[in-house]
Amino acid sequence: MSASAIVQTQSLTKTYAGIHRVNKVDLVVGEGEIYGFLGPNGAGKTTTLKMLLGLIKPTEGSLRLFGQSLSKQRPFILKRTGSLIESPSYYGHLTGLENLRIIQRLRNAPDRNVDEALRIVRLENQKDKKTEQYSLGMKQRLGLAMALLSFPKLLILDEPTNGLDPAGIGEIRELIKSLPGRYGMTVLLSSHLLSEVEQIATTVGIINEGNLLFQGTMDSLRRKSSTSITLKTGNNAGAERLLLTQGYHPVQNNGRLELGDLDDAQVAGINRLLVAQDIPVIRIEEQSKSLEDIFLELTGKGRSL
Repeated sequence: MSASAIVQTQSLTKTYAGIHRVNKVDLVVGEGEIYGFLGPNGAGKTTTLKMLLGLIKPTEGSLRLFGQSLSKQRPFILKRTGSLIESPSYYGHLTGLENLRIIQRLRNAPDRNVDEALRIVRLENQKDKKTEQYSLGMKQRLGLAMALLSFPKLLILDEPTNGLDPAGIGEIRELIKSLPGRYGMTVLLSSHLLSEVEQIATTVGIINEGNLLFQGTMDSLRRKSSTSITLKTGNNAGAERLLLTQGYHPVQNNGRLELGDLDDAQVAGINRLLVAQDIPVIRIEEQSKSLEDIFLELTGKGRSL
């Protein structure tokens, strides 16, 4: 167990009808991180989060939160954890404030927490409205307020921007980004939207078909998006033979030569070399893999986000 890890799993597995929905996942969420758990719909994100909260039992493997085993220290762990999984639960015939009061009593939280949670999610002017009259976005905000009510050390959110309009998504994004600094929270959130995770997370885990394919900082993921020079000439075969003699390693792909990451001086030298050998240079392009490209490579290009 890592000393600074708030969440750590080892070979965490959940099997239904002989199919691994989560397969030997080793998740590590460090203290103070915003961990983006990214994957297509049906990848195993929600199942993993439910196991972390004890809502479903793992088939195999172990998990520890705050350095403790959930099976042995469940009250200790859950007292320090807030969550919003799938869709928020509420009593439709009660107002938003009345719903929060119920959570307040369960959490033994002070009155000021209720006021602060409503203010954070911007429901203070809608608190006396029955929740059955709330829009989908307002219900999502109420669920987030419930998760925040005790100002937990660990906040687990499953698709937290679901149902929000673009302005609301931006507000919730900025809120989540502020939580580690303002309240000392560690945030673990799932999403199928790479653009959202990219803007909010400090660390990312990419899961697909139950398998954790990547785990690391956002910066380490971005470093995978290295640039590459591609070259199109009037004689690609001749250009390839010539460049091989000069220590380059071109790869033919769709009528172009891929040369990897080169600096400006190398590109200029290659251009001079080819022209001097009467090989016409038609096009030189610098290409880089976007995070979207990397995500699709990891999860399979045919799979929709």
